[in-house]
Amino acid sequence: QVQLGESGGGLVQAGGSLRLSCAASGRTFSLNSMGWFRQAPGKEREFVARIRRSGGATYYSDSVKGRFTISRDNAKNTVFLQMSSMKPEDTAVYYCAAQSSIRGLDYTSSAYYDYWGQGTQVTVSS
Repeated sequence: QVQLGESGGGLVQAGGSLRLSCAASGRTFSLNSMGWFRQAPGKEREFVARIRRSGGATYYSDSVKGRFTISRDNAKNTVFLQMSSMKPEDTAVYYCAAQSSIRGLDYTSSAYYDYWGQGTQVTVSS
């Protein structure tokens, strides 16, 4: 089992920046990718970013590309999401996710991931 814990959420003004962290514990050696999703009130959970453990390749949704940066510290089993030029529409609960099982699924799908954090609220005021 793997446990994920997010931190770093809060309130920020439009145009500002925020950095989220996600620390993984447990059977972290089994992880292949880690990602971030978000869910706004009344909306479905959506993919934000993903980083592969091996090689560090990164992937982003079109809505955050160029503004958000995902990175990781494998030694500390931690993944980060640096959010810049934030917009009110970035307001959501942000979830960290981790994938260990190999499946023929799209990495933008929630089903691709095996483990989830509890979420952290991010609010962007206009």
